[in-house]
Parts: sequence; structure tokens; C-alpha cells
Amino acid sequence: MPIATVDPATGETLKTFEPLDDAGVERRLAAAHAAFGQYRTSAFSERARLLNRAADLLEQDNATIAKTMTAEMGKPIKAARAEAAKCVKAMRWYAERAEDLLADEHPAQADVEDSGASRAIVRYRPLGVVLAVMPWNFPLWQVVRFAAPALMAGNVGLLKHASNVPQTALYLEDLFKRAGFPEGCFQTLLIGSGAVENILRDERVAAATLTGSEPAGRSVASTAGDEIKKTVLELGGSDPYLVLPSADVERAAATAVTARVQNNGQSCIAAKRFIVHADVYDAFRERFVAGMRELTVGDPASEETDVGPLSTEQGRTDLEELVDDALAKGATALCGGQRPKEQERGWYYSPTVLADVTPQMRIHKEEAFGPVATLYRVADLDEALALANDTPFGLSSNVWTRDDTDIERCVRDLQAGGVFFNGMTASHPGLPFGGVKRSGYGRELAGHGIREFCNATTVWYGPSDPG
Repeated sequence: MPIATVDPATGETLKTFEPLDDAGVERRLAAAHAAFGQYRTSAFSERARLLNRAADLLEQDNATIAKTMTAEMGKPIKAARAEAAKCVKAMRWYAERAEDLLADEHPAQADVEDSGASRAIVRYRPLGVVLAVMPWNFPLWQVVRFAAPALMAGNVGLLKHASNVPQTALYLEDLFKRAGFPEGCFQTLLIGSGAVENILRDERVAAATLTGSEPAGRSVASTAGDEIKKTVLELGGSDPYLVLPSADVERAAATAVTARVQNNGQSCIAAKRFIVHADVYDAFRERFVAGMRELTVGDPASEETDVGPLSTEQGRTDLEELVDDALAKGATALCGGQRPKEQERGWYYSPTVLADVTPQMRIHKEEAFGPVATLYRVADLDEALALANDTPFGLSSNVWTRDDTDIERCVRDLQAGGVFFNGMTASHPGLPFGGVKRSGYGRELAGHGIREFCNATTVWYGPSDPG
């Protein structure tokens, strides 16, 4: 894939970039390695000062970088501004809390004495150069939620961003430079995916984090496993959205629309499979379908747009194939099911709700990465949970209920990295984020995330000399 900004609303190539050659990659690897040697000894207060400065600059740049994201991957401009603001929040959150999150831990004194020590601690030390392979769908947030904790822990970062968001990738490198981070602490690598393996195998790279597709995750995990290097993977998702008899159906339906079409439906944690109890199915269906029909599809640069284009032509083709397969096998399109006639250019797809979905259809098992929802009717909670777990993914989940027994069952039985009640899944700096099954492993954000790329070092002191 060429490294270029291609406007998804028109298909027009706006700007192209030459990838780094081998010498350019080597210079950046050497700079990162050298930077870590010094930066790892910096004080938390200095790291916090730098990260807060980056947050201030990003806040000032909000309108400009939002326009860049919209031009590169079609994110509605309101959502792009919100993404930039969320990054500012995360930077400040880690700048304020990292020192406490990584404070020395003190094992129980009885265990210390039993080990034969006079005292012992656990100290979190940075691992080194971390390679971040990041996707286009949240081109700022996905990077910052790695970079903020990694930099505060004393690591340094190399970013291999998706090839269709090069301007956002270069902006991030420039942001950390302007904030005053030492040379080499955070660098962007404009390279194709074929160059990732050699970089990950380089002995100067200590670990990797990837957010993206399952095939990309398999590739990085395989290479890292061969090299015995730490990885964190956040892969695909096909999150269930359960609506049970005690739910506030009106709120559940309104939230369902947002949960499905956020970021033009291109979000791993978007609700995709809507599993509704028979007692409230008709009421939910009516409201949900009406809400999807009312969405404004159009130019992502417009303040009035709810749903913009998909980020790539291939992405739309993949989505169309899933929908067409379902319709051919008996699914019913309650709305949408085709390209919008109003948009002759660009990679648009109409907000769609499919009913009568069966396990024989690809969309029952595969992730629909666009504004397409599948709607299921179930007889009871047992059937709802079985259907919710009938997926290779396990990123997050949503449940609408006021029944405490239902709540406890869902927390116990849903196979997912998160269970969100009476609201939609969202990531927050203070809450760990990640999945199970083929949605990946490891956690980002909160204290769990900052410790992923740390060496939890046992420090043991022998018995004190007598007298």
C-alpha cells in the first residue's frame, strides 16, 4: 500500500510520501537506542513536565489536527476534535499519576522474612525501545494511549503507523519534539508493513504493541515470540449488545445507534451484534431502525454529518461482501444494505440493520467494520449469553438491564475484556482496556497498561550483619 493521504470522501490523492530506506531506518533505530540510555534515568517530574507540555500543544492544535484526521481517514470533524481532546486528557492523566502507579511495591513483611531477606521491594523499570504498530481508525488516540504511559515509564517509542495516515503520524513525532522530549524518544517510521519484521528482530527493540487486524497481530506475535520479546495485542472485535426485559428500551435504542456508528462504524469496540430479549424486541427494533435511518451521511468535514465514508475503497468492498452474503442467504435489511445514492464519489455505505441472521452467514462470525448492525431475537438470558459468546472475538460487551441477578450472570459468563452496563463501551485512561480470545492479550491504559512495558524487578536484601 502506498504511503499517501487519500481523501475517502472523494478518492483523491492529496499527498504522497517516500518511505524510509534502510539507512533511514537504521538512523532512527540508533537514535532510539541512544535516547533510551539517557531518558530511562530521568525523573518522573521531568517526564511529567514534558508530557504536560505535549498536552498543551495538542490542545492548541486541536482544530488543525482534527482536519488532518478527517482528510486522511474520513472521521466526522466533530468526532476528530473529540479524539484530540481525549488524547490531551490521557496525557495529563498519566503525567499526574505515573509516579504513583509505578511506585515501589513492598511485599508483606512475613513473606520478606520467610525469604531470608532483611527487606525486599518490587521496582518497575522501563524495558527500552518499544515498537508501536498502529491503525488508522483512531489515528491519534491509538498512538497516544500507548505513548503517554510508555514515555512516563521511561521507555522510548518507534511508531509504524497505518500507511493511509502519514500526516497524522508525522504530526505525532513533531508534537513530542516541540514539547521538548530528547531527540530519539519518539519517532515515526514511514515504512510499509513488510519492513516491520526486521525492525522487531533488531536487538535494540525490546518489545512491541499492535492494534489492528488479526492477521497483523498473528504476524507480529509470531516474530516477537521467535525473538522472545514482550507484546501487547488489541485486535478485532464483534461486541455483543444485550437488551434484556428490565432495560430502559428508549435509552438502549438511542445509545445503540451511537455505539454502532461511532467513527463511521469502524471501531473494534463498537457494538456490532444486537441481541434483544423477545419481550422488548419489537420496541427496540422500531426505535433502533428509526435512529439508524435518521443519521446524516455525508461530507465528514461538515458539522452536520453523523456518518462519513469508510476509510478505504477496499474496506467498503469487504463490508459490501459481508452484507451481500447475508442477504443472499436470507437476511433482511431493515434499513440500508447498499451504498447511499446521494454520494456518487467517495467510499460511503448506508447505515444498515440486518435481521434474520443465521450462523450460515459470514457476518455471524466475522467483524463488520462499518455502519452495519446485526439484530437477533432471543427467548431468555441463557440464549442471549450463548449467542453473545458465539464469536471468535472477546473485546468488550454491553448489557442493558436493571436486574441484579442478570448483572451478576453477565459479569460471570460474558467472554470479553469488558462488560459495560446501561451504556456503551468506551476507553478511559483510568480503566484497563483489552480483550480475550482472538481480540488479543495484554492491557492498555490505567496502571495495568503502564506496567505492561516495565520490568517488575525483585530487589532482595540479605540479612543485616549482626550488631
